[in-house]
Amino acid sequence: MAEDLYIKNKKAYFEYHVLDEYVAGLKLLGTEIKSIRDGKANLNDAFCTFIDNQLYIRNLHIAEYSHGSFYNHEAKRDRVLLLNKKELKKLKTRTEEKGFTIIPLAIFISERGFAKLKIALAQGKKTYDKRETLKERDTKVEMDRAMKR
Repeated sequence: MAEDLYIKNKKAYFEYHVLDEYVAGLKLLGTEIKSIRDGKANLNDAFCTFIDNQLYIRNLHIAEYSHGSFYNHEAKRDRVLLLNKKELKKLKTRTEEKGFTIIPLAIFISERGFAKLKIALAQGKKTYDKRETLKERDTKVEMDRAMKR
């Protein structure tokens, strides 16, 4: 089993201010977990939404399992996220406020072999905030180069 499997959403920290982070379970089919263990998942376009008081992740792309038969899954179906009732209630009240959303940060396999999704309550950045992030990153790289000399 791949303990070091960690599929990240690389755009998340650039596009959003992350406020709170949660770890949620995923309700998956058999071929989906096998495909995730192969590292064939993509979080780039994924987002979380509430449907009938349950939290779902939408547009999470999990590639079809290569050895699957007619039992194979759809690549981009809605999947249920498993959280405590307190956490669900807290997230629902915060997302009803203007400007807050729930974004996926990463998928990983827990010690017990379950697929877990790291999600965050976030607020979208403005373009000038994104420029500041790029400037900070560039200055950090320059400082690291100067320290190596």
